[in-house]
Amino acid sequence: MNALLVVLGAAVGAPARLLVSRAVAGERGTLVVNVVGSLLIGLFAGLATPSYALLGVGFCGAFTTYSAFAVETATMPPRGAALYVGASVVLCCLACALGLALTG
Repeated sequence: MNALLVVLGAAVGAPARLLVSRAVAGERGTLVVNVVGSLLIGLFAGLATPSYALLGVGFCGAFTTYSAFAVETATMPPRGAALYVGASVVLCCLACALGLALTG
């Protein structure tokens, strides 16, 4: 049953990522997607609901994107890449912590 919930969540998360990425072009789109996804996964983890497979693993797993982040980082000049990686890690961790705090 959990596998089906993950698939259903991913079926919504991937198109949602595409829509956000098209609305916010380039690296900013990936950063927005990953920060929002981190906030949501923090919320879903904090709620500890049985639907975590659907929302946390399925939706957030398909909504966020490490592959686009990796490609964008690899194609940037070194200084820009370092700033982008640092900002992404800090903002995503803070967003996830905020999501957890909001449920606590």
